[in-house]
Amino acid sequence: MLRVKVKGRRELVTMVAHQVSIASVLKMNQPSFRDRFCEVMTNIWSRRTSLIASLAIAAILLHLILRLGLRTDPGRAEIPLLAALALGGAPLVYELLRKLLRREFGSDLLAGISIVTSVLLGEYLAGSIVVLMLAGGEALETYALKSASSVLRALAKRMPSLAHRKQGSKIVDVALDAISVGETLVVYPHDICPLDGVVIEGHGVMDESFLTGEPFKITKTSGSTVISGAINGETALTIRTTKRAADSRYAKIMEVMRESEEKRPRLRRLGDQLGAIYTPVAVALAILAWVISGEAIRFLAVMVIATPCPLLIAIPVAIIGSISLCARRGIIIKSPVVLEQVTECRTAIFDKTGTLTYGEPKLTDQLIAPGFLQLEVLTLAASLERYSKHPLARAILAAAKNQEIELPEATEVNEAPGEGLRGTVSGHPLQITSRSKLNSQTISSDEQLPPSAGGLECVVLMDHRYAATFRFRDAPRADSRSFVKHLGPKHHFGRVMIVSGDRESEVRYLADQVGITEIDAQKNPEEKRDIVRQETAKAKTLYVGDGINDAPAMMAATVGMAIGQNSDVTAEAAGVVVMESSLKRVDEFMHISRRMRTIALQSAVGGMALSIAGMLLAALGHLRPVSGAISQEIIDVLAVLNALRAALPPKVIHDL
Repeated sequence: MLRVKVKGRRELVTMVAHQVSIASVLKMNQPSFRDRFCEVMTNIWSRRTSLIASLAIAAILLHLILRLGLRTDPGRAEIPLLAALALGGAPLVYELLRKLLRREFGSDLLAGISIVTSVLLGEYLAGSIVVLMLAGGEALETYALKSASSVLRALAKRMPSLAHRKQGSKIVDVALDAISVGETLVVYPHDICPLDGVVIEGHGVMDESFLTGEPFKITKTSGSTVISGAINGETALTIRTTKRAADSRYAKIMEVMRESEEKRPRLRRLGDQLGAIYTPVAVALAILAWVISGEAIRFLAVMVIATPCPLLIAIPVAIIGSISLCARRGIIIKSPVVLEQVTECRTAIFDKTGTLTYGEPKLTDQLIAPGFLQLEVLTLAASLERYSKHPLARAILAAAKNQEIELPEATEVNEAPGEGLRGTVSGHPLQITSRSKLNSQTISSDEQLPPSAGGLECVVLMDHRYAATFRFRDAPRADSRSFVKHLGPKHHFGRVMIVSGDRESEVRYLADQVGITEIDAQKNPEEKRDIVRQETAKAKTLYVGDGINDAPAMMAATVGMAIGQNSDVTAEAAGVVVMESSLKRVDEFMHISRRMRTIALQSAVGGMALSIAGMLLAALGHLRPVSGAISQEIIDVLAVLNALRAALPPKVIHDL
């Protein structure tokens, strides 16, 4: 029962998702009338159970006032109950019939049988109480369920609706769908690149990490390719478009996202698993009581007390309590099903950049040529890098700061596009460039460069001689290795993998550092999604990532987790969002989930055991339907009180 009727929601949500198509990205970010209409319909659908629960409460209270307070005729006093059964019970029974036709036998089927039987036997108060219990359990959870279309809306919102087209000496803003291949656009500082293209003028950097998985800002100069969705740096770039908006990289991610949402796996909830056992037992006992006694009222009495409120209410209360505890720890639960499912996940899949690493380059190796001193080379290089916007400059400066080096002033600083950084520091001519640019220059035969290691690097020339090679890596988080190591013994993961868009050499380096043997490198969002989908078919999966390129994979996994606040798109796609970029919080989430499942099972199984005892009394004729409903409410209170413990922080909340 706990699950909102998934098929009905999915049909509606799919309709909404199709409205947020690529066209909405290519036109205006303002939602169309159809988008607004579909969103309103989705909201109405999600509030349906809350309205029914409110109606049932009002009807029961009004009935009690009329019957006991005003001493109204019993027939008239039951009018509010009939209204509740007609307006609230009928839609619920209809939904249950649809489930029955699909051969889905959940715990909520007992409630449907109880509602119908109470109407046939004239026990309208008992029927209204069951309507309240059934709708109330759904209403407790509905508020936390996310709309599938929110992912696509977040994508559409992030993408600019206009591009700055260069026409002669003028720059004109035009809609993205009006841009054709070969046109000239200007991308202003800090703008999101609107289309795929090639830089024809300007020199700067772009942040593509959320789209490609590459951890660093990429230098852009004449001839460099740019992709839609990348964030421009501090200088304007002029580009020539190579693709239409509908064919751009960002639009392709939109298509993958929509397909992932429509094929998101349906998961069997904890309440349904228990209900599959409990339901046939309760129905069999009720029929047996009717057959033996010959009294249909006993059938109703058994069914009313059999209504699985510990499943309908106690489990959602435990879930909501855990959601609250997670929120206090900076962990946002967007889909409650993740709390139930993560303890059953046996394959953990991680993105590399920003997830197991800090997402920033660190100077890891300083290979100094003979005749030069490490401290001197680093001092001069850091002094010159103070004037550079290159993404590796900060790493060199950070290394100098860690050694508490006092930096002298640099003069004659020049950073020509594609030639590296030049200047003079303390009377020494200095150049910091790439290996490829150095190889094109004349160096003496005794100046041997170390072999390429496949990662990021720069070469330092001092006094026109080769002085050093600096190598950079995206450093693993301090707790990455201990976190990975404890996933098996503490959380029962059988496999741990890295699936990344980064280069294989970088991924392999990180995997060796943190103790992971299985890797898939240089994967685009479609390939990531397909890998996760294949692994999920074998065993339930947990996917942890932080970039837009991770969003389709998150949606394909059993549990998708976004770490950090890098992207609203990723946050929408994930079932759980860890606000702080910390693996300790990921571990806390898994501990809270396991504890929630234990408490939920205690509440549900204990409540069902008491219900079975009450069913036996009802079968023997010792409980009437209304008395059974009241007894069931007492059982509910006990189950809910136990479930509330989930909101209290435990003594141990992580292993790191």
